[in-house]
Amino acid sequence: MIQIDGSYGEGGGQILRTALALSSLLQKPVEINNIRARRSKAGLRPQHLAAVRSLYLITEAQLLGDRMESPYLQFVPTTLDGGEYIFDIAEERKSAGSITLLFQAIFLPLAFAQIPTKVTLRGGTHVAWSPPFHYLKEVFLPALSLMGYRGSLELHRWGWYPQGLGEAILQVEPISKLGPISWMERGKLKGIKGISAASNLPEHVAQRQAQQAKERLKHLKVPVKIDIMSPESLDQGSFIFLMPELEKGIAGFSALGERGKRAEKVADEAVDQLLYYLDTGAAIDEHLADQLILPMAVAQGHSSFFTCRISQHLLTTIWVVKHFLPVEFKIEGSEGEPGKVHCSPGT
Repeated sequence: MIQIDGSYGEGGGQILRTALALSSLLQKPVEINNIRARRSKAGLRPQHLAAVRSLYLITEAQLLGDRMESPYLQFVPTTLDGGEYIFDIAEERKSAGSITLLFQAIFLPLAFAQIPTKVTLRGGTHVAWSPPFHYLKEVFLPALSLMGYRGSLELHRWGWYPQGLGEAILQVEPISKLGPISWMERGKLKGIKGISAASNLPEHVAQRQAQQAKERLKHLKVPVKIDIMSPESLDQGSFIFLMPELEKGIAGFSALGERGKRAEKVADEAVDQLLYYLDTGAAIDEHLADQLILPMAVAQGHSSFFTCRISQHLLTTIWVVKHFLPVEFKIEGSEGEPGKVHCSPGT
C-alpha cells in the first residue's frame, strides 16, 4: 500500500485529490495520513469527503477513515466504472464546497473507464480558493483536449458562497491513452475576452468591473471584449474572468467580489494577474501548470511547459505523483518565479 504524508509541502487538499485520482486510475491502494494538517481546519472537509465518496462509487473501493475531519484515509479501489452519477458536496453537511476541486479528483480516472460517463456536480461553482467553473471550461479542458482528453462541462446553475447549490454537468468519453503536450512559447497577443458577472446585486457592479478592466488594459492596444452577465442564483456574488487570446499559449485569470470590496478592486485583482503573466513571457499560467502535472505524468511521451510561476502547489503535486509512477520531472527555475517543467516517462 502506498503511503502518503498529507502534511508535506503545502499540506492541502490537492495531496488528497491527486493521490485518490492516481489510486483510482492505477488501481493501487493508498493510505494518507495527516490530511490537510497545515490548514486551520485540518482533516476531511465536505468537499474533500465528496471526492472520497465519489471515487468510492466509481471504483467500488474499500474505505477506512471516510468521515468529517478525519486526518486519515485508507482507499483500496477494486474496479473503475463509468456511467451516470450525481455527486453533491452538501450531501454530508451544508456547504458551498467547490465542485471544480471535486472535478480535479475524478476527471482523469473517468477518462479511462470502459464506458462514457455523465456526472452531475452540485456545490459551489465560483467560490474562493478554487478554480472557477469558467477556468475549467475555457482553459483546462481545452488544454486537456490537445492531449486527447474527450470531456465537456456545462453550467446549469451558478453557486456562490455561502450556500453553493450550483450545478454543472461533466461528460467524459473513454480514451485508451493521453498524448504529450509542449507549451514553451506563447506567441502574439491578439486580444482579450472575458465575462463580468453579478447575481442579486445592482446592475452597475458587473458593469464597473468590466469598465475598470478595459481601462487598465487599454495600453496593450488589442481588442478587449468583456460580456456582462446577471446569472440567477440563491446568493449574492460577483466575478470577473479574463482570458488572453494567444497564438500558442493559454491562460485565464479571475477574481471574486465580497462584501465591502469595490467592483474596481475585483477587476484590478484579475488584471494584475494577467499583466504579470504577460510580463513574464510564459506560455501558460501557474494554475494550469499544477493542474497539468497529473495528465502529463500518465501521458505517453515527453511533455513540457513554460509557466509564469513555479508554485508550491505544483511542487507538491509532483511529489505525490512520484509515489505512484516512475516519471522523471526536471524543473528549470525557482519556486515563486517563472520556470519550465519537463516530464518524461520513467523506465
